[in-house]
Amino acid sequence: MNSPRPTISPASPEGSAKARVDAYDWRALTGELDGFGCTVLPKLLTPAECSALAGLYAEEQHFRSHIVMARHGFGKGEYRYFKYPLPGLLDGLRTALYPHLAGIANGWNERMGIAEHYPDEHASFLKRCHEAGQTRPTPLLLQYVPGDFNCLHQDLYGDLAFPIQVAILLSEPGRDFTGGEFVLTEQRPRMQSRVEVVPLRQGDAVAFAVHNRPVSGTKGNYRVNLRHGVSRVRSGMRHTVGIIFHDAR
Repeated sequence: MNSPRPTISPASPEGSAKARVDAYDWRALTGELDGFGCTVLPKLLTPAECSALAGLYAEEQHFRSHIVMARHGFGKGEYRYFKYPLPGLLDGLRTALYPHLAGIANGWNERMGIAEHYPDEHASFLKRCHEAGQTRPTPLLLQYVPGDFNCLHQDLYGDLAFPIQVAILLSEPGRDFTGGEFVLTEQRPRMQSRVEVVPLRQGDAVAFAVHNRPVSGTKGNYRVNLRHGVSRVRSGMRHTVGIIFHDAR
């Protein structure tokens, strides 16, 4: 995927989140999400920001829960869900990314005949989540060491689920770890599954479909089902931060 690069250099203050997100070519990004179910936002975070976020993993005061994947059959590895208030930069990115993705999500729902319409602002969508009993924050920090992997899955967490999410690679492939590729599978009706392997560098973000997306066929639009995961880490340590836009029960 040849994703457009921003026209500004991402600065470290959390207040720059909206500026850096708005600087991407969202027409091109939308085209890739529509065509492939995923797209890359290169260099969304600086190396210093990546290191700072990864460094939070050992500081338990930032998190509401700690998940060991093998205990639940999710794969091998571990992750922690952040608690509110989120770290400033992460909260700023979640707020800034949502409006761009909401427009795409509403277009998808219209094409798939789904009545759900997402509001323009993330705060309004979170209000809906909380009114539905989904009050627990879902952004998470994942850590993998050699032999770890993440099984193909969908992050839904409740009746209200925003259909696109974002993952940002905090480690540098080839230097900090090997293996550990982000993988997306797409199952089309009565067809074999399609696989997308997304190459990422440190600071790159991938936006991708959580569950369903529309595909144009000879008889109109139809739904395909997507799952995502991470292949086996061969060496080193891999950190990723996940931005999920709906909250959990």
